[in-house]
Amino acid sequence: MIKKLFIAICLIGTSIYSANAYQLLSSKELGKNDAKNQTVVVKCTTDTGKTSNQTCTLRRYVKCSGTGESKSCNGWQPWQDLRSPSKKYSDWRSAASACCRAKGLR
Repeated sequence: MIKKLFIAICLIGTSIYSANAYQLLSSKELGKNDAKNQTVVVKCTTDTGKTSNQTCTLRRYVKCSGTGESKSCNGWQPWQDLRSPSKKYSDWRSAASACCRAKGLR
């Protein structure tokens, strides 16, 4: 039992140490009527777990057309790193991870 507990603690410690960490600086949702944008800014961390001064800005948007009851929206588009908007991400954490890794951080 103690051996299993020790192994579990080691695995948790390893996954925490190797996990990506971000400091969320801001999250905004803008727009009305025709389009809505959501922007997230995060700070990356160094390999030692300290907060870096480098940030990543991530954005996604939803496009709507029409007005009133005929208004239709096509849902949220994938997240984009504003440094390289051609790349698409399913969630902001994976976009932040890719952005931070590109800067040599995590």
